[in-house]
Amino acid sequence: MKKLLFIITMAACFGSIAQSPEALKKIEAAKIALITERLELTPDQAEKFWPIYREFGNKRQDIRRDFDQARRNFDPNKASEEENKKMLEMANKVKERQLKLEQEYADRILKVITTRQLNNLRKAENDFKEMLLRRIRAEQMKRQKQRRNDGRLNDRRN
Repeated sequence: MKKLLFIITMAACFGSIAQSPEALKKIEAAKIALITERLELTPDQAEKFWPIYREFGNKRQDIRRDFDQARRNFDPNKASEEENKKMLEMANKVKERQLKLEQEYADRILKVITTRQLNNLRKAENDFKEMLLRRIRAEQMKRQKQRRNDGRLNDRRN
């Protein structure tokens, strides 16, 4: 049953990869389904795990967003040596914050799931990212091929 739900969710999610809020919700639902299946979460574990995991994800995203904003207008080719050095230091501080956050949440999550499940969580997250990237690339290739075919059709008409 879980596998069927996962397959249906993944199919719905990847039916159209887009940046719409609806598509992002489908992607999130697919991720939840994959993680729940891979970790073999019991209902009790899931009830406790998901709020902690979401909180962790939000904080991880905040850290990344802060760094992305700092980098947005940064051009290492135009920056001074001092500015480049500050950006490297900032990148290292971000990595330290991410590691500290991971350690803090690993401790909290381990009160809910086993170490085996935590290791499977990291693998499931990576697998999901790879799966999503493959699907996005496939969609892009499909669109490029369609544009090329449309262009050839237009050339033949003219």
